[in-house]
This record gives sequence, structure tokens and C-alpha cells, in this order.
Amino acid sequence: MTRPRTAALIVAAGRGLRAGTAVAKQYTPIAGRAMLAHAHAAFAAHPLIDEVVTVIGDGQQELARVALGRAARIVIGGALRRDSVAIGMAALDPAIERVLVHDAARPFVPVEVIDRVLCALDEADGAVPTLPVADTLTRGDGALVRRDDLHRIQTPQGFGRAILASAHAAWPIDEDASDDAQMVRRLGGRVALVQGDIMLDKVTYPQDFAAAEARLTWETRSAMGFDVHRLESGEELWLGGILIPHDKGLSGHSDADVALHAITDALLGTIAAGDIGTHFPPSDPQWRGASSDHFLAHAASLIADRGGRIDFVDLTLMCEEPKIGPHRAAMTARIAEILRLHPDRVSLKATTTERLGFTGRGEGIAAQAIATVSLPGQLR
Repeated sequence: MTRPRTAALIVAAGRGLRAGTAVAKQYTPIAGRAMLAHAHAAFAAHPLIDEVVTVIGDGQQELARVALGRAARIVIGGALRRDSVAIGMAALDPAIERVLVHDAARPFVPVEVIDRVLCALDEADGAVPTLPVADTLTRGDGALVRRDDLHRIQTPQGFGRAILASAHAAWPIDEDASDDAQMVRRLGGRVALVQGDIMLDKVTYPQDFAAAEARLTWETRSAMGFDVHRLESGEELWLGGILIPHDKGLSGHSDADVALHAITDALLGTIAAGDIGTHFPPSDPQWRGASSDHFLAHAASLIADRGGRIDFVDLTLMCEEPKIGPHRAAMTARIAEILRLHPDRVSLKATTTERLGFTGRGEGIAAQAIATVSLPGQLR
């Protein structure tokens, strides 16, 4: 039996004024990544989601492209939430049979919740994730409300596409709707309740950003980089991002900064992104004589794009000449500057090989680096 095709519709057209952020809150970073991007990535990675469409406010196009990438499907929404959902529905592929409607203000979407909503749609017209109300509640007159009968409603809410479209078409134009489940119920559809997750708590106020980030677990990764370049007469000696006076320099396709190359490879290794040659192949003439600062900054940006942070870099240089001691502070400061780290997060050491091997004979310089980074891991 062919499974029904499913789309995720992320509603992100609001301005989020209560969040007090400089830009609309859905574009404010959480763990180094726009809030909207977290939800989009969760749906895009799910094997049962065939299409992801994001509904944004007019004027937010460039913010959305930066957050989601140029290939992401975006449409411009309407004045009200229900308008935005209807516009997003109209933009879906005609073959889509089920729709998950999600609020961008809920950045973290556990895969288990998506699974539960989709499973419930096999038997119901709609499905919404909920959490029980733990606190004692009272009305304004002091009368207690039975919390056993109450649920906290979350998103993504799932529906058959046809009934959701009908519910929107039948809803009075002058009446507000709290969510899509309310609209489907009024039409007579059966909406199932499934177990939600605290990770789906909404980000509304300034303090909610710190609370959301605290829900993430962090994975620590370390990786090593190693590089060697030949010393030759007539070349400049760039090492650790600075130009060092010397009678020989390092030879290579770029500026041959062996120290920055080793750190670059170490950083790329922490995110399993290949090596420096993968991103800057020596066969490409545009990198001839290029500053290795660019390579190192690129590796750092890839980690930042994953929402990660660089915790520490340890570099060892192996050479007889030049003496590293007089230049250690300048190299440390420059590496820290490129990586936007405090200098105490960069360790630089030097050693000789007791005149053994190519470094001992003064034929070249070798560098070994170890980088430690933290990446957002599983949701908790």
C-alpha cells in the first residue's frame, strides 16, 4: 500500500513583538541558529515528510533565505494566522494528502511527536500533541477548574488536506480561530490527542530564549589535523597567520601556512566535513597564493552553521628554524582573532625533532592540531 504524501507547513509570518528582539523572533538565534531553522531542519530530515513549505511575512524574504538556504520553499502569508495557513495550503504540491501545521515559535520538534501525529492520522481527521496541565487552576471568581479535563495544545497539528481546506473555507471571515484543530472540529472532524513534549514549549518572551537553549544537550567532539610544507628560498614565511622574517618560506598552492592548515583540518574533522583539499582543491587556480586565514574562517563558519562552538584549539609546530618563541604571542592572538576566541582558548607549542627527519634537516615544517568543539546534540 502506498503511504499518503505528507507536507509540513511552518507558519512564520508573525513579528513576535513580545519577544523584544531586534528582528522577528523566528530569526533570532538559538544555539547559534535561527529559531525557524531548527524546526525546518527537523521536518526536512523526517523520512515521512515529502515537502516543507514556510509561510513568512512580507519583507522577511532575505531573513528567511539566510536562515533556511536559498533552496527552501517560502511563500508570503496574510494578516492573520488562518490566512497564512490557507495561503500555505494553496502552495502545496497537488499530490499532498496530509498536512502538518507548525508554529515557528516552537523551534524544537522531536521526531517522536511527528511520528505520533502521523500515526494518529491513520484513524482520525486530525491529531494534535498535548501535555497535561500540572498546576492548580482557578477562574476569576475563585472557583477551581478541574485540571484533569484540561490539556496544553501544541504543534505540529496534523490533518487530512481535504478536511483542513474545507474547514478553512467554511470558517466565518469575521471570527478568529485559536488553531486549526478548532476549525476542523467545528466542521465535524474527529481530532485525536497524542502525547506532546516539553521541547515543544513556545518561545514568546525574552527569557524563553535562554530556557529553550537550555533544553538542548551538547555533544563534545575532538579531531586532529596534520600538515607539512616544504621550506624553500624565495618564498614568504606565513605561519600562524603572521608573516615571519626568515631566509626561507613555505611552499604550496596557497600561502602554505602549515599551522592554519592543520587547525583547519582539525575543525573540519569535528563535523566530518572532509579536509582542506575538499573545500579548497589545489587544482583550483583561484586559491593560488590565497591567505590561509580564509580557509580557517571557513571551517569555523561551518561549525557555527551547525549551531556549534569552538571550545579549544591546541597546536604543535615541529621545526628547527625559525624559533617559534619570539612569535608565539602574535600567532596565538591572530589565530584567536580569526576564530573569534579568547586567546586563552588557543594553545601553541613548538618542538624540534632533534635534527632527525625532514624537519630536523630544515627541509620543512610540520604542524599538528587538535580541536575540541561542542555541537547541539539530541533534544532533551
